[in-house]
Amino acid sequence: MSNNLKLLSTLDALHPRSLKYLSHSLSRLVEGRLWLQVLLAMFAGLLTGLLLSPSVGWVEPATGAVIGNWLAFPGQLFLAAIQMIVIPLVFASIIRGLAASENIEQLRRMGLVVVIYFIVTTAIAAALGLWIAGIIEPGKFLSPELLRAQASTVPQSLDAVQTPNLSNIPDKLLSLLPGNPLDSMVQGEMLQVVIFSAIVGVALVSMAVEQAKPLLDLLGSLQQVCMTVVRWAMLLAPVAVFGLMARLTSQVGLEVLLGMAVYVGTVLLGLLCLFLLYIISVAVFTREHPVAFIKAIREVVLLAFSTSSSAAVMPLSIKTAEDHLHIRPSISQFVIPLGATINMNGTALYQAVAALFLAQVFGIDISLGGMALVVLMAVGASIGSPATPGVGIVILAMVLTTIGVPMHGVALIISVDRILDMSRTAINVTGDLVAARLMDHWLKSEPAAEKNT
Repeated sequence: MSNNLKLLSTLDALHPRSLKYLSHSLSRLVEGRLWLQVLLAMFAGLLTGLLLSPSVGWVEPATGAVIGNWLAFPGQLFLAAIQMIVIPLVFASIIRGLAASENIEQLRRMGLVVVIYFIVTTAIAAALGLWIAGIIEPGKFLSPELLRAQASTVPQSLDAVQTPNLSNIPDKLLSLLPGNPLDSMVQGEMLQVVIFSAIVGVALVSMAVEQAKPLLDLLGSLQQVCMTVVRWAMLLAPVAVFGLMARLTSQVGLEVLLGMAVYVGTVLLGLLCLFLLYIISVAVFTREHPVAFIKAIREVVLLAFSTSSSAAVMPLSIKTAEDHLHIRPSISQFVIPLGATINMNGTALYQAVAALFLAQVFGIDISLGGMALVVLMAVGASIGSPATPGVGIVILAMVLTTIGVPMHGVALIISVDRILDMSRTAINVTGDLVAARLMDHWLKSEPAAEKNT
């Protein structure tokens, strides 16, 4: 009996020590590993959100909403801090990236190759989405009556969506050139900012070096200031991810996700195929090991998934490209901001799947010409769309209008859009990094081309 008591007392004495050792081991495991901190925060937020959701019923829905909003506050603060410096960072990065070329011919070649690459890969992504949705046919698992019952939940902003036609295309093109660049910056019109920055960058390349140097030095300082703010904001990243995921799960719940499981699964399968296509492309063209590439980009991809905003992670994408993928600044600082504006491959694939899914639900037969139109619309609508959460729904409404699918079908799509928005944003960011890696491999330049970066 006395021996048993001694054993119990020994175990009691070891218990606090074991907990302390376990805590120390966990802290050492996650220290310096932002990707692991974000991943753990995502799972913790998922569990917390489920406990707050109406499907579990542990708290009143109104109380759960209040708690979710407060939990998401660090995430909103994180996004606000990043978005605050995105415009000046894009402005400085694109100009310095272009000016680093020092050669109009090299600049023309890089711009042409990058734009063609973006257009071709976006078309491939949309075609891939149509192919997968055509095989699985997720719309066969739902009835149109369910969608009609949701018609009243369609946001009124979608009613104003206008389909582009031949008569208004010239006006659309003219609107891309900012009449007031400062106003475009204030309004957050990313494509206009990119175009203005590109014009300034090309002008600096055409000038004498001694005349361009003062502005380039000023932009270099501005770029460093922006990256310093990014480093401060990244301290909030795990807490931000936890709060955003908790609020999302508490609002959506599991019932809606299960009811749309086939459609969600189809989109996720398409995005996974696109991701594998990216990794294979890097391995084939650059001979880089796929696992090494995935390890290099995992932090920024996880953060993109959590924030649903390509613009919010753009600074980290540039840093990842230069520090982990060893991409030349003249490439990364031009390709990644441009890619965040016009390289929306994940969004294009999602639009194609969603359009065919709703057409299947309503029994609308889309011909081969209609599918080609979907691809064309997905490519055209993705270019210049804001790199912010939820923009895919507005683009989808435009695509649906073009092929004659009833608008109120968007209502059910909205219920699961946040989950899919997170996933396609991660693929969009991956696509930008892959594009930068391939351009760095394909577009060889002289060592002198980097001296201004």
